[in-house]
Amino acid sequence: MYGKLYSACLYGIDGVMIEVEVDLSSGIPQTHVVGLPDSAVREAVDRVRAAIKNCGYTFPLQRVTINLAPADLRKEGTAFDLAIALGLLISSGQVALPENERILIIGELSLEGALRPVPGVLPMVDLARRHGFHSVLVPEGNVPEALLLDGITVYGLSHLNQLSPEGMGSRGSRGTEDSLILESLAHLQRSPLPPSSEPSTNAHGLSKPPENYSDVLGQRHIKRALTIAAAGMHNIMLIGPPGTGKTMLIRRLPTILPPLTSDESLEVTKIYSSASIFNPSETGLITERPFRAPHHTISGGGMVGGGSIPKPGEVSLAHRGVLFLDELPEFSRQVLEMLRQPLEEHRVTISRSRASFTFPARFLLATSLNPCPCGFSGAEPPQPVCTCNPYRIAQYREKLSGPLLDRIDMHVEVPRPTNWQNDTSPLSSEEMRFEVEKAEQIQLHRYRNQGISRNSELSGSALRRYAKLHPDAGLLLKSSFDALGLSMRAHDRILKLSRTIADLDGCPEILASHVAEAIQYRHLDKRSHDTMF
Repeated sequence: MYGKLYSACLYGIDGVMIEVEVDLSSGIPQTHVVGLPDSAVREAVDRVRAAIKNCGYTFPLQRVTINLAPADLRKEGTAFDLAIALGLLISSGQVALPENERILIIGELSLEGALRPVPGVLPMVDLARRHGFHSVLVPEGNVPEALLLDGITVYGLSHLNQLSPEGMGSRGSRGTEDSLILESLAHLQRSPLPPSSEPSTNAHGLSKPPENYSDVLGQRHIKRALTIAAAGMHNIMLIGPPGTGKTMLIRRLPTILPPLTSDESLEVTKIYSSASIFNPSETGLITERPFRAPHHTISGGGMVGGGSIPKPGEVSLAHRGVLFLDELPEFSRQVLEMLRQPLEEHRVTISRSRASFTFPARFLLATSLNPCPCGFSGAEPPQPVCTCNPYRIAQYREKLSGPLLDRIDMHVEVPRPTNWQNDTSPLSSEEMRFEVEKAEQIQLHRYRNQGISRNSELSGSALRRYAKLHPDAGLLLKSSFDALGLSMRAHDRILKLSRTIADLDGCPEILASHVAEAIQYRHLDKRSHDTMF
């Protein structure tokens, strides 16, 4: 007696198809699970045995072999419980499923046979849809998440005994009854989310107060820099003494970012689903760009991801959105240096003894920092006098390496605001977002066949092709390159920044004025390392 069903597991943030094969043969009653199972998968046998018994079925008193294929891929988690249980019941003739319907089966069993939700259902259902499956059978608690995807029927199961025609103690029979049982479990359409009067929520479901750049008086040149950063998804650093509004300005950055496209929305939602911090009943697919602001005590694993079963870190949770590091030098140097690979390659690879996991990490890095530990180095009256000695200042600055700073497109000095009382019509988020979306449409049209969407993603021949300089602009960039001793990376980032400024001006060619403005945003390139603040 042999049966085969399909289940799935997470591999990074993607689903992987797993064949669950069950073989019953004569011999001493014993059960073996093969195919590189971890401890949670091996323990599934005890959960399944108790669930089958407590639902009125009979656990086969035979030699049972359960194979999880492909055999060379390590299997982790509890998502195979339901497939293993159904494989045993089908092989022993106690339950039948329609033979003409390909069903992906996911779920964790309790000892009484109740189904518990599992993390990462969205990427698994997306996998089934792409592989031509007709339907998925998931725990009732995972139904709202599975229903986020079109093109596949979702069956929600709350208890194992629902698969028998008359409830606990009955036996299923082959034929039309099997289809009728599944139809009674089907969720054929999305249920609209109820309207809420609560404040808007972010991807965590946490309350997010309304914010707008109209709350910030003055600082128009900083708002201009943030508009450029948002338009091209350029990394930005704000440098200035305490109280100048650095944190307040960056925290309002999501209000000017365009919404996620449908593909980006699915991609981001899959990351949050795999990290078990996604509530589909409240948010549906994530449509707003993520905004992550980890504390400076974060570990390296928390920043880039890790663990015995690797989970996405903050750089992946900020994918297609903003990663905000407030008071940058307060983070450990080791953690900051880990950002170099994702900033350059837009992904993170975590290697383990049996596998390597790759997580996407294409984000806008926004940082803020003071010029010294007390914050008033170089300040002029009436600001307080700096109290830091040279050793403390050097220790504070050495956390930021040259290669890391080179990967940040914009270094903008934020001075103490003056005459802010006279700003009677401050620039609002709506006005800034209009400019950002206008530049975004230009970029989407320009790169529609290139596999990229923003100027910050340009590299190599594509950068030379799309960032064409007016002769005067070329001369200005060359003279600046020689005078400031720029690296080639800094040169290319100025070029990409100039392309975005030109897009905001609606200009197909990069002019000298665009290059000049881009160079003005490279504050740290204009000073030596010893006096970079």
